[in-house]
Amino acid sequence: MLDTMSDTGLMPPSPETALSDPAEADNVIYNPSREELRTFSRELETTTEFGSPAYVSEQRSRCADRTKNAIDDEFGADDHAQIETAIEYAREHEMVCIDRRIGRHPDHTYVGRYYVPKRYARIALAVTNLFEPAEEGAVPDFLTVQIPEHDEISIRVLPETGVTAVLGSDYSGEAKKSFLRLFMRRAKERGGLGLHAGSKRVTLETEAGELEDIGQVFLGLSATGKSTLTAHGLWLDEPEEATMLQDDVCALLPDGTVAGSEGNGLYIKTIGLDADEQPAMYAATTHESAVLENVSVADDGTVDFDSGEYTTNGRASILREHLSSAGEEIDLGAVDQVFFITRNPVMPPVAKLSAEAAAAAFMLGESIQTSAGDPSKAGESIRVVGTNPFIIGPEGEEGNRFRDLIEELDVDCFVLNTGHLGNEAKDIGVTESVTLLREIARGTVDWTDDEELGLTIPESVPGIEIGDFRVQDHVEDYVGKLQKLRAERREYLSAFKSLDDDIEDAVY
Repeated sequence: MLDTMSDTGLMPPSPETALSDPAEADNVIYNPSREELRTFSRELETTTEFGSPAYVSEQRSRCADRTKNAIDDEFGADDHAQIETAIEYAREHEMVCIDRRIGRHPDHTYVGRYYVPKRYARIALAVTNLFEPAEEGAVPDFLTVQIPEHDEISIRVLPETGVTAVLGSDYSGEAKKSFLRLFMRRAKERGGLGLHAGSKRVTLETEAGELEDIGQVFLGLSATGKSTLTAHGLWLDEPEEATMLQDDVCALLPDGTVAGSEGNGLYIKTIGLDADEQPAMYAATTHESAVLENVSVADDGTVDFDSGEYTTNGRASILREHLSSAGEEIDLGAVDQVFFITRNPVMPPVAKLSAEAAAAAFMLGESIQTSAGDPSKAGESIRVVGTNPFIIGPEGEEGNRFRDLIEELDVDCFVLNTGHLGNEAKDIGVTESVTLLREIARGTVDWTDDEELGLTIPESVPGIEIGDFRVQDHVEDYVGKLQKLRAERREYLSAFKSLDDDIEDAVY
């Protein structure tokens, strides 16, 4: 029995026993096909010019302020009652149920069972685009019941048993993250660490004519360029190549493996999607198999990815098989380089970090708030530990674990600015970021310690006039701004009582 339930007298529901066998339940349509799911939601669909379905949800982002879990939050009888409300609803109404596989790694794969009312089968359709089917008869490790019709928004999570209730929200992202939140939690329980990160394998030719693989991992909040950089081919020519393995959530395991979670597809932001800048992503998003959510679609089916008609958090669930940069695997055999993506305007295009400074960067999680989190604060500076708003348990322990893992695995870490320098004085575009990733992987970047910045930065980079991006040339009163920033960072890190002192002292 969970400690948090001891005062309620309730037994925690398990994914397997909370509801009867969906294959036998009269009110459940179990594991319908994609075509059936689309048919069930036809009245809510607008068909795009590409033949794909587009939907508009009432909730257009995650409801982080309405989410509680039984480890980190006060979790009383009312919270357990909300979980029971979702389960009771699923017993009494016509539901769709799908079983999906979360991950492929032999030691880190789970089965997620998902229930949603038949009318909202579009959410299940999006989920099927992301996760692969589970084996027939598989026992669920996680259970999510989503009831959009509920009159109050409430997301309640029981991490130990793997049960999540999503009440009052019809946003597909809540379904996706209900499973990935627990996938990351299980990684930590096994001595690894869940990461809100993308992963790719870069295959390069050595001077001896042999091919070697470099494993790269990217941590960043939504809309900071994580998906773009993870999927980018780095302008390599055969036999060299860059292969996207995972886009959003991974698990760094103690042996250095980075286990992927989504075997079927990606859940990407579509605002500003451009065929020239992101050709592979654009092609997959404009395929008829994509599922669009809150994207502007005219009556004749014309799609406008630049429009924020409904939200700037428009989304698409796309299939990996239509993304040319995606590999067949989703697991990275070994990680060599970790990049923290930021949009802090006083940071250089890239800086190299020690293990302790990298752990500090992990804890700081600095970026700019986007519409994926809190639309009302989009554009404001934000700090999120691990750039991961789905951590369960003490956050300081995450930083300590991250430092220990990268030290043991001998991983190089970097902070990468994908925004601009100063008050938009100098943009750091995709071209610069991609070139940096490629040349860092090749080992052709010459590094120098900049005493003014207190950072290790590139002195020369093939393909870039890196001197054009000196922070000092583009940030007014950069010394004062850096001093203020470091003071703020130290104060922020001091709040994490379980964080080791050497990480707090490594603020850059």
